Amino acid sequence: MSLENRPNIILLVVDQMRADALSYNSFDSFVSTPTLDMMASQGYNFENAYSPVPSCVPARVALLTGLDQEHSGRIGYEDEVPWNFTNTLPQTFKDMGYQTQSIGKMHVYPSRKRLGFDNVILHDGYLHVDRKYDKPFGRSFDYSSDYLAFLKGELGYRADIIDNGMNCNSWEARPWQEEEYLHPTNWTVSEAIKFLQRRDPTMPFFLKLSFEKPHAPLDPPKYYFDMYMDCLPDDIDLHIGNWEELDDGITGIYALKGKLKKDDQRRMLAGYFGLITHLDHQISRLLTALKEFRHDKDTIIWFVSDHGDQIGEHYLFRKGYPYQGSIRVPSFIYDPANLIAGHRSSIRQLVKLQDIFPSLVDLVGGGLVDTDGKSVRQLLFGHYEGWRTEFHGEHALARDSSQYIMTEKWKFIWFPVRDVYQLFDIENDPNEMHNLIKEKKYVPVIKEMTQKMIAYLQNRPEGFVKNGCLSAVPVDVIVSTIEKSIVD
Repeated sequence: MSLENRPNIILLVVDQMRADALSYNSFDSFVSTPTLDMMASQGYNFENAYSPVPSCVPARVALLTGLDQEHSGRIGYEDEVPWNFTNTLPQTFKDMGYQTQSIGKMHVYPSRKRLGFDNVILHDGYLHVDRKYDKPFGRSFDYSSDYLAFLKGELGYRADIIDNGMNCNSWEARPWQEEEYLHPTNWTVSEAIKFLQRRDPTMPFFLKLSFEKPHAPLDPPKYYFDMYMDCLPDDIDLHIGNWEELDDGITGIYALKGKLKKDDQRRMLAGYFGLITHLDHQISRLLTALKEFRHDKDTIIWFVSDHGDQIGEHYLFRKGYPYQGSIRVPSFIYDPANLIAGHRSSIRQLVKLQDIFPSLVDLVGGGLVDTDGKSVRQLLFGHYEGWRTEFHGEHALARDSSQYIMTEKWKFIWFPVRDVYQLFDIENDPNEMHNLIKEKKYVPVIKEMTQKMIAYLQNRPEGFVKNGCLSAVPVDVIVSTIEKSIVD
């Protein structure tokens, strides 16, 4: 395919959106996502898309490099680890003659590393590691956040992204306190429109438009917050099954576990879902701009989230867990001009973030790239033979560090620090209400999945396998091994 005939690519990345927060993925959902529903229903919707290591940094490594965690070393959240990857999605598109642009969240280190993008306009949100005033000039948040510079330009030098008191990892929620155009979601789309105005018209473009939301702070504009406060039920189904353990209440606003008071739960969900509907409307604004610039007929859009959010389900918050709320993400290709010319439908096969890099390169005629992911082209044409039927995921999370195997029917989880096992029939129990690990009739499944887990972990330096059996590992061993593997 010649350069002039290659389509433009927009990779829309949102942060911390669950798969079922896309209304099209959940027919009993009360979340309003009309634009995204339209795009998913008219495109190629991946019903079973996953983020194998579900937190920001490892997920974005998987997205931009196509590497599984065993090869990238990113098996948990770790700040200030250099991104020394050379085979990246943006670099590959740049090498193919594309103008490459990133707007919004990158969450790489150093913050201004471009990884092959011609230009980066940055807003990583509130990153604790960057918000330290003893950092040398050029490495602090004042230097790295283009959105903060915009906000100060509009409101004065005293303005900051933390002025409303909402924390980036909290369940607290309240409406955005400023005019709507100042919200980071609006700003991200505004910057995309500026890019369309100023881009090089002689070459195709690859634009990664990465939104901070619906990641906390949970602060949608008032219209969207009120929209859900007015309609959410008092008794919200948190999918509590036969296995959860509830400690005494909530330990604080940064809690990873616990049960909220009803009013706090409603406000949290109103903030979370409000941010998603706000995103949906701003993406509609982007689609309108694409049409005005006459790029609606020569552009392919892939929408995906880096990971999900537990939002109180199973008495858990945030991400990093092996449950569907954390690992299953919305993902679809929107191709309004039918440039791909495949069979538009919902696709049930297991896909991963790692597949996006090789898929996009393949779809624009760039051939095969050396990654752990697979091009989804065959799925778009209804050819399912030879596609994966399982994958291995994990996350380092102190006592809740997990290893899991996902198949088309089963999910098998092992918590190596606590040496606890779980088995879920995802096909018949998608909300993971019933842990089947102690039921005798599932012993053959448990044995089979245990052997699969041993095979995945056989040569890992943490020592997960000893004498051919899974062996519990102390949390300090997991942490130290992670740090060493990443640095090396």
